[in-house]
This record gives sequence, structure tokens and C-alpha cells, in this order.
Amino acid sequence: MIVGHGDDLWKFVRPIVANFSSNVFSRVDLTPLKQHLASRLDVISNYPEPEPYTLEAAIASRLCIPAEAVCVTSGATEAIYLIAQAFLGSRSAIVQPTFSEYKDACRLHEHILTDASSISGQAPDGRPYDMIWLCNPNNPTGSVMAAGKVREMVLDKRKTFVIDQSYGFFTGEPLMTAAEAVATGNVLQLHSMTKRYAMPGLRLGYIVGSPQLMERLRNVRMPWIVNALAIEAGLYLTEHPDTAPIDKPALLAEAQRLRAELNGLPAIEVRPTSTHFMLCEIKTGTAADLKDWLMEHHGLLIRDASNFEGLGQGHFRIATQTREENDLLISAIKEFMQK
Repeated sequence: MIVGHGDDLWKFVRPIVANFSSNVFSRVDLTPLKQHLASRLDVISNYPEPEPYTLEAAIASRLCIPAEAVCVTSGATEAIYLIAQAFLGSRSAIVQPTFSEYKDACRLHEHILTDASSISGQAPDGRPYDMIWLCNPNNPTGSVMAAGKVREMVLDKRKTFVIDQSYGFFTGEPLMTAAEAVATGNVLQLHSMTKRYAMPGLRLGYIVGSPQLMERLRNVRMPWIVNALAIEAGLYLTEHPDTAPIDKPALLAEAQRLRAELNGLPAIEVRPTSTHFMLCEIKTGTAADLKDWLMEHHGLLIRDASNFEGLGQGHFRIATQTREENDLLISAIKEFMQK
């Protein structure tokens, strides 16, 4: 899906006041990272490492896993397409509703696809799945599968499990660790520096898994796919992980306040969430109408979520921002409901 994601402010002429459409908490101070990158601009004069060996080793050291168990990618999206390519033609089940790129990547690489509401069961023809794709915490719902259930699930060694933990920083719920994912031998765990450090323009993520699974991925990846500035950013952030600090307990508490306020509005329903973003539904009108009106009248951008598999025209997603910005959104949606 090239279009239809969040953060599509490029479509709008009106200046944006607050962006709720991307699952990124944007109010962080990246000054130290920007200053570091400014001092390293000369790296763009040379090719980057064919594979980002140095950054993979640095991440592995921090996670206490072998360097061969880490594959750095140009964002989590490249990771998704790389995995789908490496497992060409697999029988894949994707737990819906979820991020559309799993399905798009699997279609591109000729997977036999099934949409599933859970990870149990078999394909419609009775044959077992080869792969299970799971987003945890899940986009767009904000739900989290408990770590114990994940550990039980991956005991089925007949299957390879792709577990996207791109939003892992933004939940207080326990998740499977990177070391656990490597030890299982049948888990590919996705991580995103883009989300944690609010730098989607740089495109930086990584996969962890057993060295055997990583070798399968490396056999099909393109050289120089991660650019030199992204590698520099990754090295800096691995060495300085407290860059752009976020008060996570405060952010999650604010998310629950925002959810409660919106749930108190007539004709708005917000699903429970275990992270900072949430799935909402407007019962009168459409999410597309609400999105356009909020942008035109208030410069507030939300994510029309109606194009997620299994969702309807009234669904939209928002990511918690500052209390002041959240109050602007609550007030504006009240105004929309009263017009």
C-alpha cells in the first residue's frame, strides 16, 4: 500500500498544528542526534557498508546476542518485505486487523494467504500454516498478546513466527525478549528505531532471530540498502539510548485519559489499548469526513483507518501527543459532532 497510511500531511495545504495520524510520539528532542549527524555528513561521500555489520554488532552487544542474530534494515517495512521474499511461496496466516504491509509483501512474494482472527487453527484447506504474522503491540488496535501466550505459541516448531515489536517501547506489558526470540529458532522479531526515536525520515529497523534464519534473509537482501546516515544514527543511538527521553508511564497514563474523554462523547467508541495509540470509531458520518474536517478547520491530522482489513468506514486511529494537543483534538471532535 503506497498510499493510505498515516502521516500523509503532504496532501494538505493547511499547516499542521498536531499530528495524531502516525504512531510516533513526535514531541521529543532530537537535537543531540541532529548535531551528531551534522558532524558526520562526510559519510555521504562514500558507499556505506554493503551490509551494516558495525551497527549489527553494536545492537547485538547491547542485546547480549550474537552479531549473526541481528539484521539491520531500512525501516521495519524493508524487514517485512525481506522476510516475505526469503520465505517465497509459504502458507502464511496474518492475524487481522493489522498493518497492511504484511499482506502486501506476502502477495508480492507469492505466499498462500489466509486472514485470521487468531493464531489457532489451520488454513481453510486443512493444511497447516508455514508462517504466522503477528504485530505485538498490534497496529491499529493497540492490543498486546501476553508474553506467556507468545512463548506457548512459538513452541510449535513446524511454523516460523514473524512477531513485529516495532511498538514494543510504547507499552508497559511484558514482551518476548530479543534473546528469547533468538533461542527459539523459529521466531523473527522486528524492531523499529524509527518509532522509538521519532525519525521516520531516516528509515531504520532491525530483525533478530537465530543465525540460521538470519542467513536465509541475508541470502536475498540487496547490498547497501541501509544508507550511511542511518547507520551513523543507529550507532549513536545504540551508544546513547537515552537520547530523546520519553516519560513512558506519563504518556501511557495520558493515553488512557484521552481514551476516556473520547469514549465520553456521543457516537464515539474507542477500543481498549495497551499502548499510546488507539482505534476509534465514529458512529455518525465517516472517518474520512472527520479527518478532512479536522484538518481544514483545526489543522489536526488523524489516520482514517477504514482501509485496514476488517474495519469499516467509521474507524480512525490516533496516537497520543501532549496533553494540550490532545485537548485540542477532544474539543475539535466535540465541535464536529455538534455541527
